[in-house]
Amino acid sequence: KQTHMAPHALSWISVPLLVLLAASTSFAASRGAWAPKTADPDDGFTAVSLHESNFVLQRPFDEASGARYSFNGTVRKLWVLSSDKPHARQSHTSPRTEIRMAGYDYSSGVWQFEGYGYVPSGTTGVSIMQVFGAGETATTLMLHVYDGALRYYDRQIVEDAIYDRWFRLNVVHDVEGSTLTVYIDGQQRLHVDGRGGDSHYFKFGVYAQNHDSSCMESRWKGVRILKKD
Repeated sequence: KQTHMAPHALSWISVPLLVLLAASTSFAASRGAWAPKTADPDDGFTAVSLHESNFVLQRPFDEASGARYSFNGTVRKLWVLSSDKPHARQSHTSPRTEIRMAGYDYSSGVWQFEGYGYVPSGTTGVSIMQVFGAGETATTLMLHVYDGALRYYDRQIVEDAIYDRWFRLNVVHDVEGSTLTVYIDGQQRLHVDGRGGDSHYFKFGVYAQNHDSSCMESRWKGVRILKKD
């Protein structure tokens, strides 16, 4: 025998459920309205126009560009050996294969480097990005990789476990404020004082440092330069 529930019984069940549902939705909406929003590092900045001529390659002086660099239209792959010669015959610096961003040297304002980087496991003792130009030193900022950790020079860790994954890197340089801020995947990881200097520019790639591996490599895509509005 089939049993039917009276209509008024259904109303006693459905009304409380609807009220509870409405209250839950309202609570969730209010939480969302008050949830803190993380600002993107690009907010308030405008990207400058870049062409291939702005990407100037520095490589061991006795090697052809294709021997230490490749670009497939999307990804730039740069590598160097610890036994390689410097980028210029008269230079006494360590081996490097780097891109020097040309055409946008700056001495004032707030500038930003953005790029998606990748460091394969085994690469260590190397700088992968730098802000060139300073008062008493050559650079205002260098980001080194040591045993899978990205560091401010050879000091504090900026990001751990950097190997074998793409990461978004944003470096903001406030010249007048004399500060540099580093973001990894949109999250602030470092805020340090500047080092003076009259002119600056950005570089990325691989530049051998202390305790370097026999082969050093980094890959980059989506590289941009931005200026604060």
